Amino acid sequence: MKNNIKYLAVLALGLVACEPEFDNPIDEAGVYSSGEADFSNYVALGNSLTAGFADSALYITGQENSYPNILSQQFALAGGGEFTQPLMADNTGGALLGGTQILNNRFVLAFDADGNPGPSIYAGAMPTTEISNNLGSSFNNMGVPGAKSFHLAAPGYGNVAGVAAGAANPYFARFASSADATVIADAVAQSPTFFSLWIGNNDILSYATSGGVGEDHNVTGNIDPSTYGSSDITNSNVFASVYNDLLAALTANGAKGAVLNLPSVTSLPFFTTVPTNAVPLDAQTAAFLNSQFAAYNTQILPGLAGLSIITAEEAASRQINFVAGQNFVTIVDESLTDISTIIQGAPFNLDAQTAGLLGQLRQATSSDLIPLTSAGNIGVDLTGNGTLITGVSVPLGDADVLTEAEQAAVASAQDSFNATIRALAAANGLAFVDVKSILSQAASSGIPFDSGVVTSTFVTGGGFSLDGVHPTPRAHAILTNAMLEEIEDTYGAILPSVNPGDYGTVTLSNEVN
Repeated sequence: MKNNIKYLAVLALGLVACEPEFDNPIDEAGVYSSGEADFSNYVALGNSLTAGFADSALYITGQENSYPNILSQQFALAGGGEFTQPLMADNTGGALLGGTQILNNRFVLAFDADGNPGPSIYAGAMPTTEISNNLGSSFNNMGVPGAKSFHLAAPGYGNVAGVAAGAANPYFARFASSADATVIADAVAQSPTFFSLWIGNNDILSYATSGGVGEDHNVTGNIDPSTYGSSDITNSNVFASVYNDLLAALTANGAKGAVLNLPSVTSLPFFTTVPTNAVPLDAQTAAFLNSQFAAYNTQILPGLAGLSIITAEEAASRQINFVAGQNFVTIVDESLTDISTIIQGAPFNLDAQTAGLLGQLRQATSSDLIPLTSAGNIGVDLTGNGTLITGVSVPLGDADVLTEAEQAAVASAQDSFNATIRALAAANGLAFVDVKSILSQAASSGIPFDSGVVTSTFVTGGGFSLDGVHPTPRAHAILTNAMLEEIEDTYGAILPSVNPGDYGTVTLSNEVN
């Protein structure tokens, strides 16, 4: 069954025409100006999106095509100075700590035994970036993959001694000025005349990519980020306080800047590529499965509703029915009543294994999202005889699905974070870049350029790398143009845009150099 599940329909297109050729160099004729801004020392703060992370790793080509580096090249035409980055040692991605690999290599496009293309970890070389080799300097690109908002102000976040235990960030450890340094202090120490700040994505994204298994601290009310788990949603009051402090530090000496808001999680191909009706069944198999769930649908669920253990509405939402053709996967939904213990007793008297499978079982709907990383879990035969198949007779786990309720928690936090970003941008007279709208356009109608269009379609759309979350160089170029436009409007600058067609998308091979 697993081999018959074609959840990545885009990959059947043959992956052609992904790299159209363009030859439209920037017209440098004319006079460019910084307006009220001063680009002589531009410093960029943020997370993986700022660093140039792509294909699930940080590597040289991604860094060189990050939006801050592209932006700095345009600034150079209006008084901008040198822009330095903590470049990795290779294009393999991955990294070593004391000679032992601790970070995976990047994704490349590979083909399985059936000829189906998809992302695969590059196995052609070992990484050569050693985390313990501190580069001995702060850099203009202060993007730190994995950082949440409060991490930028956390002392010791770059202490190499804490990396192995997960108490410090391996990327910041490469260029932190000292063991107890903070990202924001190292940035401010460079006396930036202009800055960009794009932070907050990981404060919600890690919850979403983990299928909502973390805590939502807008529900718990916990405002101590030192106690947060890696997959938790940051409390909105914590985010607002931290973001305000970051901007206060960056603008203290009169620096101008640009801030970017947060895209909608549901616009990312990581969440939109795998359909929830990913299970193909023939009529005979569908009929057999329905016979197995008949008692559950017609006796157990109505019985639980009759006993007022669950509502009639919940009983209806938990009905399991299969048809010939594509079927919605079965999932665990933690928002449902856990009936596993109840149905082991009278009058149902189910065995523990069956009761456990039915505990919080329902079929997915088109409103649920399946992360890209969960695709391989659908259709796995757990017994080898076809009786227990994940996504069919065995539900996908909580981490494999982002339910509608979990999406609502993410959206609520994102709306609050974005309101904070917009308000503080206005209060500080900063350029505001609406990334949410840009990526929403990519997910709907696409973003046109010259004779091409960038969309969020996985692999062939040109907007996202093979991890389904991070932008391609072409998308970084589009983002750069949006930033240039807002900087011009806010500060009266005159700057040339870049041609997205001059920047690549997904590499259609397993070569990394």
